[in-house]
Amino acid sequence: MKKTILQIAKYYYPVEGGIETVTKYMGEGLSALENVVVCFSQDGITRVDMVNGVKVYRIASSLNVASQDIAFSYYYYLKKIIYEEQPDIILLHCPNPFLYPITAKLKPKNTKFVLLWHSDILGKGILYKMVKMFEKVILKKADLILATSPNYIHPSSPIYKYRDKAKVVPNGIIRKDFLWRPGDEKTIEEIRHKYHNKKIVFFVGRHAPYKGINYLIEAEKYIQSDCIILIGGRGPETERLKAMTNSDRIKFIGRIPNEYLRCYYYASDIFGFTSCTKQEAFGIALAEAMYCGSVPVTFTIEGSGVNWVSIKNETGLEVPLGDVKAYAAAVDKLLSDRDLYMRYATAGKERIIQMFTSERSNVQAEKILTELVDQ
Repeated sequence: MKKTILQIAKYYYPVEGGIETVTKYMGEGLSALENVVVCFSQDGITRVDMVNGVKVYRIASSLNVASQDIAFSYYYYLKKIIYEEQPDIILLHCPNPFLYPITAKLKPKNTKFVLLWHSDILGKGILYKMVKMFEKVILKKADLILATSPNYIHPSSPIYKYRDKAKVVPNGIIRKDFLWRPGDEKTIEEIRHKYHNKKIVFFVGRHAPYKGINYLIEAEKYIQSDCIILIGGRGPETERLKAMTNSDRIKFIGRIPNEYLRCYYYASDIFGFTSCTKQEAFGIALAEAMYCGSVPVTFTIEGSGVNWVSIKNETGLEVPLGDVKAYAAAVDKLLSDRDLYMRYATAGKERIIQMFTSERSNVQAEKILTELVDQ
């Protein structure tokens, strides 16, 4: 009989995002375990869904504070779910501070408790001080902490103190979502034609401060190559970023539907990955772009997995944090040296295939989790 793993996450498919992607491929790919997910509902309705064979409990939130959903009924529902499902493993996707005290309180004595540490909580000021005590409790109580890169088990992270029970399971891309399909060539040609067949520097992601999009906008002034900068996605920073943009070379293109995202990756030449804090712990979009042959330019971020996903001078270029002139020079170097560009593009795709796919991630996670529950 299969052991049951209960994943507790913020949201679940069809909600998009890096943590949501990981939760989904683990839910569908950990075949040796019975998978159940608990998350917040975004439509105000508490319900149970079956999503590609995964039972998903969605709990309606009561309010949202500083990007954190809060549900007054969460304790009641989670207690009921744990009683009904009798999980052998509870895996909590972090950060999700509202759930720290609730999960720590409700975890049954004989259930293994695992934290998948996607990133530290940064830049929250007094709010972080309020949850730090609960963070310490779950870190101490956890049987296992999964970090997404060796870089993140760093003295600057709360998990460093508990490194003796930390293991690395990298995030991965869902390869089938980025395989070339019939009709893609036409779509890619249309994208390039729309921008007059100029070289494309592409960004996609949530418009939040840690993404450093302002650095990409500032770097544009120093880029000498004839190119266009496409900024996909949206978020709380969108209007501010638009207001600081004075160049017609920068285009805000909004949310890109999943079915077209791979075509934008393939159409682009440079992936403008300007994340600037270790809140960017890994970079799923970075791995996706590299798989599609878009060569990244990144910043050096101490304690982040970004510089483990893309290796400096092997799969892309890396420049000092916040140095927009160096960033522009790196873009120009790649766009003017075709041989260098192709070498990085080839090496980047191979690195993703070898290390950062959902299949590979699931194999590693399943081995670690089954060993834990069999102890």
